[in-house]
Parts: sequence; C-alpha cells; structure tokens
Amino acid sequence: MDMSTANTDLPPSSGKTNFLKTCFNGINALSGVGLLSIPYALSQGGWLSLIVFMAIAVICFYTGLLLQRCMDSSSLVNTYPDIGAHAFGRKGRVIVATFMHLELYLVAIDFLILEGDNLHKLFPAASFRLGALRVSGKQAFVLAATLAVLPTTWFSSLNVLAYVAAGGALASLLLIAAVLWVGVFDGVGFRERGRLVRWDTMPSAMSLYSFCFSGHAVFPMLYTGMKDRKRFPMVLSLCFIVSTLSYGLMGIVGYLMYGDTLKSQITLNLPSASVAAKVAIYTTLVNPLAKYALVVAPVAEAAEGALGVGKSAPLRALVRTVLVVGTAVVALAVPFFADVVGLTGALLSCTATMLLPCLCYLKVRSKIGGDKGMGLETAACLAIVAIGTAIVGLGTYSSVKQIVRKL
Repeated sequence: MDMSTANTDLPPSSGKTNFLKTCFNGINALSGVGLLSIPYALSQGGWLSLIVFMAIAVICFYTGLLLQRCMDSSSLVNTYPDIGAHAFGRKGRVIVATFMHLELYLVAIDFLILEGDNLHKLFPAASFRLGALRVSGKQAFVLAATLAVLPTTWFSSLNVLAYVAAGGALASLLLIAAVLWVGVFDGVGFRERGRLVRWDTMPSAMSLYSFCFSGHAVFPMLYTGMKDRKRFPMVLSLCFIVSTLSYGLMGIVGYLMYGDTLKSQITLNLPSASVAAKVAIYTTLVNPLAKYALVVAPVAEAAEGALGVGKSAPLRALVRTVLVVGTAVVALAVPFFADVVGLTGALLSCTATMLLPCLCYLKVRSKIGGDKGMGLETAACLAIVAIGTAIVGLGTYSSVKQIVRKL
C-alpha cells in the first residue's frame, strides 16, 4: 500500500478534485511498495493463491463502499477516525486512529528497509565511518536514507500531494515495464513453472496481498474532496481494477521469471549488469524518498497534538526527528522486508480494510434504524469479519515467527 496521500487532516473543500485527479490519488494510494513484493507473495502461495488475491481485492473494494455509506449517514464525518467515532464514540475514534497511525509508521519503516536493500544491491562494497564506527552494507544505506528524508519531514505544508501522486503512478508503470524488459530482452525469459499451491507459507502470501489493497485511511479524504461525490463508486472501482491488474501482471510475470528463487523484492533478483534492472532499482529508490514525509506526517501531527506542541516550530521538528530516528532504529534491528510488510499487512492493513469498515458499518446502520435482521448485507459483513480475523491471526503469527527466527 502506498500511503502517499494519507495525510487525512487536509482541508477537504479548499480545492475540490475532479474525477481524474481523484482516480490518480486513489490508484496511488493502492499501488506502491506492494508491487515489489507481489511476485514473492505469489511464490509463497503458489498459483492457486491468485484466487485469494482476487477475493481480497473484491472484499477491500466492498469495504471501501461501506466507508462511503458510513460517511453519508452524517455530515460530521470527514475522516476514517470520524467514522470510528460515529459508530463507537470516543473509543472507536482512538482504535481507528491507532491502527491507522501504526500502519503508516510501519510503512515508513518498510521504506527504509527497502532503500537499504536496493542501494546495497547497486553498491555492494560501499561503507563509511561514523567517528570510530565503521558502518557498511545495508546498515550504511539505511542510515544514509534516514539522513536524506529527515529534513523533508520538518515542513508541515504538503502541497506536493498531487505532484507526488502522479510521480507514484508513473514510477509504478516504469517499474512494471523495466521488469518486463528484463524478462523479454535480457535473457531471463519466463520459463519457471512455479508451484500450484503452498499451504505452509499461504498465511504470509495472504498478509502480503492484504498489504497491497490497503488505501482505506485515504478513501474518506478522497470522497470528501470530490467535486461530484455521486461518482465515488466509479472512482473506487476504477482504482481497484487498475491496481489489481498491475499487481496481478507484476506477480505473474515475476513468478514466471524467477519461480521459487524470488527474493522479498523483485528488484533484488534482477541481473545487476542490466540497464533495465538499474532503471527498476532507481525508480524503486526515488518513490519512498519522495513519500516518506507524507507517510510520517499524520503520525507526527497526532503526536504533536497529544503532546500539545503544535505551535512551536522547534518542538515540532524535535518530535518529527524522534519519530524518524525511531523508524531507523527498527529498520536496522529488523531488516526483513517481506516479514515487516507481512506483519503490517496481517495485523494492521487487514484490520483497517476488513474488520473496522464492516464493524463500523453494522453499528452505524443499527443506529439509524436500518437494521433489518440477518439480510444478505449483514451476512456479507460477518463473513468478511470472519475471513479478516483468520488472516489477522494466521498472518500475524507467521510473520512474527519468521522475524523471531531470523533475529
């Protein structure tokens, strides 16, 4: 998921966005870092896991519509935490905000791990000194990336949103094109058979798939910011169709190219000498650097609000610096991209995209007297809650187990 548009506190009506711009922002919210790990996810689940992938896409599209219905039931609801508050009062707001901010924070950590892995592939021999310490390899690059993004987090104004969104969508296209190029022209070919199904690692495939379709923190903002709100279902379906196709294409192509030898990010499998591979890696590197500040901003704003330092610029910069240093510490301590993304997908994305929308919707519906017993809609919501709970449980367990094993 790319939370690049996830500053959910933007003023909604300053400039209403048209249909196309909203689509751009929506596609950008859905397609991002997940593109790199989708081939690995497919290799973990086998070909049959594509059915699970499609099911998760359909469920996340439906729960996106449920969020819209929650918003339509009250004019006071503008953000995802507002939906939580509308359904379950103050408790609901705190729970939704906590999951949302934790997810964004983990995405920021994923960004740094990604930078470290890919820069290390480009420059395997690099190292530098910090006083008496010699830092080399991935650690050196995680630190370098942290220093590069730190100043970008000190600015509160986020007017670069649409510009970054267009860049994000372009980067995704470039990445798919570069990987295809390596397969077709650089002699890698599409000869791997892959496996039909892998039950033992299916939970990690499900977690990674859930991570791909997590844009729900952003949907309320896109909806309130639209000129013509009636067309939101159209926007949502377009965003999901485009991102499902690009994820699916990348997954299938990557799995046919590298089969069971796939690494956590497809860029790490590409031949180092190939120009297309370099394009893919550089594209991958630019994206998180541009988006890191956007992802951390809502977390920083929440922390500043809680500490009451919103007015003081030096204190705000201090809070943001502490947050950034925190992401670097975790990225250095747990540098396992697929497992951290899997944990994010299972524990946080899945909760935010499957459990919370259904629970909030059922509660809001019963409040406004639309509760008609056990209809098809109620059954669908309860089924999604059951599936979501299973993914949260199995996926979190398998990711944590992998991380503990590797530490």
